[in-house]
Amino acid sequence: MQKKDGKIWIAGIESELHGQTLSSRELRESLANRKSISVLPDIWVIKMGGQSIMDRGAAAVEPILEELVEAKKAGINFILCTGGGTRARHVYSLGLDLDLPTGMLARLGASIPVQNARMLQLLLAKHGGIMAYPEEFEKLPFFLNAGCIPITTGMPPNEFWEKSSSQGIIPANRTDAGVYLLGEFLGAKGVLYIKDEDGLYTDDPKKNPDAKFIPKITAKELIENGQDDMIVERVVIEYMQRAENIKKIQIVNGTKRGNILAALNGSDVGTVISAE
Repeated sequence: MQKKDGKIWIAGIESELHGQTLSSRELRESLANRKSISVLPDIWVIKMGGQSIMDRGAAAVEPILEELVEAKKAGINFILCTGGGTRARHVYSLGLDLDLPTGMLARLGASIPVQNARMLQLLLAKHGGIMAYPEEFEKLPFFLNAGCIPITTGMPPNEFWEKSSSQGIIPANRTDAGVYLLGEFLGAKGVLYIKDEDGLYTDDPKKNPDAKFIPKITAKELIENGQDDMIVERVVIEYMQRAENIKKIQIVNGTKRGNILAALNGSDVGTVISAE
């Protein structure tokens, strides 16, 4: 131990970051062009919608699982994530009624997608379905190399530490965001959202029959057009604009057989949202 500039210092640990606050704009800009490794570049991160798919029960879920098993047999590796659906919305409503803070709402909402993931794991058990909790993500390579289908919650593990939303107190980072951030961290092949609509529309087609389908759009265009409602969480579109790995996402209608396989094989079926 020695002192350097009046601070305790350990000899031999000098680096370009020593003595930096890590908040310097100049420092952060100097690191902007660094490229990190792709952890699992050959896998897809797929989300099965909670309200759009899981809440519909066997009639919607089972055909999608059959198609995903078909994809697995064709050599397509993926991690399957789940949304929360109507039960998550119910617990958010209760939390709002009780004036609970955002972090507690995130904690409550995090429990519902785990329930959905557990159901999918049992349904896919005979095909290698295995639960992969966030604290076990280091085991993902083992699960995949063993021929398993890892299944996990889509909710990011922020919970009590969830950031305050820019509007309201409902957590901005929910299951769509968690799935996207997982794909970005892994440097995945792609991120696919399975919903019950053909993709993105100018408005909610369930409420507005005049809503127009949008097959392709950039994140910048989507934010600038001021659209009130979206089929994915708004924060995902914001993250895409500063992404390193996942420069586009795809949304498909899983209730139409063949859409999932088509997307996983490179077809632009559904809606493709690109970073730029």
